[in-house]
Amino acid sequence: MTPKDVNDTEEVHDTWVVIPLYNEEQVIGDVVTQVRTAFAQVVCVDDGSADRSAEVAATAGARVVRHPFNLGQGAALQTGFEFALADPSMKYVLTFDGDGQHQIADAVGMVARLRGGEADVVFGSRFLDERSKPGFAKRMVLRAAVGYTNMTTHTRLTDAHNGLRAIRRPVLEQIEITQNRMAHASELVAQIGASDASYVEHPVHIVYNDYTKAKGQSLWNSVNILADLILR
Repeated sequence: MTPKDVNDTEEVHDTWVVIPLYNEEQVIGDVVTQVRTAFAQVVCVDDGSADRSAEVAATAGARVVRHPFNLGQGAALQTGFEFALADPSMKYVLTFDGDGQHQIADAVGMVARLRGGEADVVFGSRFLDERSKPGFAKRMVLRAAVGYTNMTTHTRLTDAHNGLRAIRRPVLEQIEITQNRMAHASELVAQIGASDASYVEHPVHIVYNDYTKAKGQSLWNSVNILADLILR
């Protein structure tokens, strides 16, 4: 299916894909192109990039909203949520990372579960199958972060810090992210856990390569996530 084919189908217009964007000029064009094979409505929130990320994303077919300087991924997501909520025909939002680590087939499956009425929120989890291959140390740090998040948010997840999520509009209308840095993921989980929203997890494949590791999938970044949680 090409982007043109997608734009001719009614169903895809009820879903917005929100992509936080920061210095991803090298890959964001391919990411947007892949996303638009399944979802026509894509908004990239350029969080003060110093490169041509915004221009490349726009050329690939995304709407682009720009922050004047870097505010953090949490702030970028909140801006994207507000943009999507301004569309009265939006029923679902999908959050998708801009570094190429997520797979469009997983995203399609997650939105399908929302359409089927299975839950109000679908969280992606890299720990429900064996496709993702984080190193042992990274896996342990992420497990610790999940344990801390579950304990403090009264949820039961296997992967609380996965950027691939699908959310129904009524839930999104209740979310307000105030943590701009890495703790935003736990804040989002906490707000969902405190609501009456139902949630499930969906197995997803996170791609670990030299580029994605350099852009945020390193062990050190996972340690920073854990530190942010505790300090928060």
